[in-house]
Amino acid sequence: MAENFDVIVIGAGPGGYVAAIRAAQLGLKVAVAEKRATLGGTCLNVGCIPSKALLQSSENYHEALHGFADHGITLGSVSIDIARMQARKAEVVGANTKGIEFLFKKNKVTWLKGEAKFTGPNAVEVAGQGYTAKHIIIATGSDSVPLKGIEVDEKKIVTSTGALELDKVPGRLVVIGAGVIGLELGSVWRRLGAEVTVVEFLDRITPGMDNELSKSFQQILTKQGFTFKLGTKVTSAKVEGDEVALTLEPAKGGEAETLKADVVLLAIGRYAYTGGLNLEAAGVATDERGRVKVDHHYATNVPGVYAIGDVIAGPMLAHKAEEEGVALAEILAGQAGHVNYGAIPGVVYTWPEVATVGATEEGLKAQGVAYKVGKFPFMANGRARAMGALEGFVKLLSDKTTDKLLGAHIIGPDAGALIAECVTALEFGASAEDVARTCHAHPTLSEVVKEAALAADGRALHI
Repeated sequence: MAENFDVIVIGAGPGGYVAAIRAAQLGLKVAVAEKRATLGGTCLNVGCIPSKALLQSSENYHEALHGFADHGITLGSVSIDIARMQARKAEVVGANTKGIEFLFKKNKVTWLKGEAKFTGPNAVEVAGQGYTAKHIIIATGSDSVPLKGIEVDEKKIVTSTGALELDKVPGRLVVIGAGVIGLELGSVWRRLGAEVTVVEFLDRITPGMDNELSKSFQQILTKQGFTFKLGTKVTSAKVEGDEVALTLEPAKGGEAETLKADVVLLAIGRYAYTGGLNLEAAGVATDERGRVKVDHHYATNVPGVYAIGDVIAGPMLAHKAEEEGVALAEILAGQAGHVNYGAIPGVVYTWPEVATVGATEEGLKAQGVAYKVGKFPFMANGRARAMGALEGFVKLLSDKTTDKLLGAHIIGPDAGALIAECVTALEFGASAEDVARTCHAHPTLSEVVKEAALAADGRALHI
């Protein structure tokens, strides 16, 4: 007889494991089906966590080569041990995934090891064993979008997964796609010595981001040695011996050119992953992009079946999936879970970091919303000067009439941490003046946020 649970979650990524833990905290009997040998999904195993480990290592190396001397620290020869760098990354990943395993045991969440597939609306099979549940949550995440004419081998032509496992620094790295993943991993290998060329079909990097922020970001990356080929499409990439030959064409038509690389990183986005789930057996509906269709309470068209995270519409962000996981678990327990999609931050973990939340200038103009802009540069901040981190700015957008904060955009040191204050302000409906009148410790980078809020009213103090 099939074992029965209150909740079965399919997928142990950030959305799935957090939903499971919260549901268990609320007294439900919970199981999670996961086909990987370790918990944590793409994020912990081959995404957010390993990429940040390599970003930190490469940043340290770059500072040792180019930054320490300004601080009066003189080093002998500096060399890279890629094997040790990769081993450290694996240690970081291992500690995190084992941490999730500990949390499962602590909260009495059952781990069903194997790939889950639906056998009916309220039933799944995992590793040949049948299970039933009152509620089944699909949290299977996403996978890298393929590109016609390009065959990934994860050695010479790689996705983010292969780019995290390179055993030597490529002489020439070509990144296809100027989004977050491509620019972060491009930064890792650029700092370690690779020549990096980014090819993007659109005429700008980081599409969807505030345009002023994107332009500044591109200028900074260009100064760091990135080469950008915008408005360009890749029509083929062929491995020829030890190198890859790419054929590029202008997006709007024109003569083709050939570009040679040692490694090519394909990073044009991700798609909702539902492979092997046998959704047909449950009757679960998907949209034109293969995403699971849900209502405002994450319910599918099939009673008792839900979905969260990358597999549904919305930004493909680990923290968005976590918020949805908590909200859904609380809804299933009879509470009132909710996610404010207007206050979901996005961060690019390059150096400097880039972080954004809420409306962009372009979005406000398109909606016909009258707004004010408050902007302040890190160059005018004492702590940033002491750090030698002078590039970038904070830009706040507020309603012209009410002064309510509508969006925040930061490029600069620790932008990913600084954005949290802006997210809180948005969440509580604060005005730019509320942020400006909040006392910020001195000397800190957070004062740049305060000054930008003051600037929205034309009264910045330090510029």
